[in-house]
Amino acid sequence: MDWELHQLELRYAALRRTSPRRERAVLASVAEVGQQLPVVVLPVAEGRAVLLDGYKRVRALARLGRDTVRATEWALPEVEALLLERLMRNGEADSPLEQGWLLRELCERFGLSAAEVAKRFDKSESWVSRRLGLVRQLPESVQEQVRQGRLAAHAAMRHLLPLARANDGEAERLAAVLGGRGLSTRDVGALCAAWRAGSAATRALILERPEVVLRAGAEAARPPPAVSPAERLLRDFAALGAIARRAARAVREGEKAGWAQALHAQLGQAARGAESELASLFTLCRKEFGHAGHE
Repeated sequence: MDWELHQLELRYAALRRTSPRRERAVLASVAEVGQQLPVVVLPVAEGRAVLLDGYKRVRALARLGRDTVRATEWALPEVEALLLERLMRNGEADSPLEQGWLLRELCERFGLSAAEVAKRFDKSESWVSRRLGLVRQLPESVQEQVRQGRLAAHAAMRHLLPLARANDGEAERLAAVLGGRGLSTRDVGALCAAWRAGSAATRALILERPEVVLRAGAEAARPPPAVSPAERLLRDFAALGAIARRAARAVREGEKAGWAQALHAQLGQAARGAESELASLFTLCRKEFGHAGHE
C-alpha cells in the first residue's frame, strides 16, 4: 500500500543514528532504481501512520521530491510493533547508545519495567540498567551529535561519557567542537586526555584548533630516529672528552682546596679503573682506525 509522506509520523527517528555514507548510498539507489523494499508502518488513526522501519528510504524519497512511499502495514499494539521491528533488524548491530535510546522509550513512554524489558530482549536487568544509565548520564547535546552522524558512538561512550560524569558542561563544549570533523575514536580519546591534563591555554587551543593538538601529540609520540653505531660512537667520544675536561677541572680545584687523606685513596682507585677501561678502548681504536687516513 502506498502512503503519502506527509501522513507518516517519524516519532522514532531519534532512536537511531544516521550515517552520511549510508544515507548517500540509499539516496543514489533510490534515484537510480526507485524504492525496492517497502517500509514498515503502524496505522494509528485515520490517514495517519507511525513509521517503524525505513527511515533512510523515506528521507531519500523526500530529498528526491517524491510524494509517496510503498509500505507494509502491521496490525499490532505499538509497543509490540516497536519491539518486533528492533528484533527483526538484520543490518548493522546497534550501538549500546542506540539500545539505550530504545530502552528509555520502552520504559518511560510505555511504562515497561527493567525486568520486563530484560525478559523481552533475553538480557539481564544489569544489561538494561547499564544502557539506561548511559543515555541518562551523557548530555543530550552529545547524543544529538551521535544521532546526526557527526560523532562516533564509540568515541562518545568511551571518552566523552567519563568527562561528562565529572563535568557535563565541559563534555558538551568539547563535543560541539569535535563533531563533524570526521575524527576517529583514537583522535577523540587523545583530545579528551589532553583536555583533562592540559592547562587553560591547552584547552583553549583544543576548542579553537584541535588538529594542531593532534599533530603535536603525534609528533611527541613518534619514536626518535634510528641512530647508527657510527653516530653513537661519535657522540660517546664527544661525551668522553667533555667528561675528561670536567674531571681535570675537579682534580685541580680539589688539589687547591686540599683533599681529605681517606678520599685520596678512593679517588686513586677510581682513576686507575677508568684509566684501564680507556686504555683498552684506545688500543682498540688504534687497531681499527690507525690506517684510515684523513677519512
